[in-house]
Amino acid sequence: MSALQEYKTLIVKREGSRLYVTINRPEFKNAINHEVVEDLTAITRAISTDRTLRTLILRGSQGTFCAGGDIRGFKESFSGPAPEAGEPDPIAENNRRFGDFLIQFNALPQTVVGVIEGAAFGGGLGLVCVTDIAICMADAKFALSETGLGVVPAQIAPFVVQRVGITQARRLALSGARFDGRHAKEIGLVHFLANTADEFDATLKTVLNDIGRCAPGANAATKRVLLDSLVGRLPQVLDAASEAFAAQLRGPEGQEGVKAFLEKRPAPWVEKV
Repeated sequence: MSALQEYKTLIVKREGSRLYVTINRPEFKNAINHEVVEDLTAITRAISTDRTLRTLILRGSQGTFCAGGDIRGFKESFSGPAPEAGEPDPIAENNRRFGDFLIQFNALPQTVVGVIEGAAFGGGLGLVCVTDIAICMADAKFALSETGLGVVPAQIAPFVVQRVGITQARRLALSGARFDGRHAKEIGLVHFLANTADEFDATLKTVLNDIGRCAPGANAATKRVLLDSLVGRLPQVLDAASEAFAAQLRGPEGQEGVKAFLEKRPAPWVEKV
């Protein structure tokens, strides 16, 4: 994490074991373009093995989370020449790179907190779906807006299904309906709702302090078990989970956690905002 200043489209700040990442293209409502994907991919790779970092807080600058894909980039893409027969389509390759980022970001060992204000459309809604905990303002606006543009929410669709279930994902994707933070909480897209800026900040502080009571290694191992449960066969998932349990219990976190509980004192990893 020595090159925090090198990201072109992100504001990145570290405070203790927390990393604050802000998408910073306010003139375009923080829409996702090639540079945003590159920067988010780079920071994901940079922190994926950093066990001193336990929480990532993702938000957008100037009161907007992310307005989705940059439509200017869409126009540039289809204005270019079509691929020759048998050649890969550069539009498909570029779209797939965003999917690769989502896979990596979704699997980060850190606990990822989404902080949603303003708009979370298209790819922005997809980003919400790869956070572990999401907080939003009641007046935030959401939509799976791609089909209204004549395109497909290709890379985000599987993550939307995992987040809200197939029936809600079908409704949202095939209608393009806009909805607010209250409805986002009703369908499980977000977990916490705030009506005022003070309530918003207080909720974020509470969430970060809750995470701060959890052992970072245990959280990382638990997240892996949870994600494996989506794709693995149950006996194999439980086998791997038992190994993770044993490794944690035998390791320093498990030993210290048990001692701290029996001695009625905070564990050494506890961190407050």
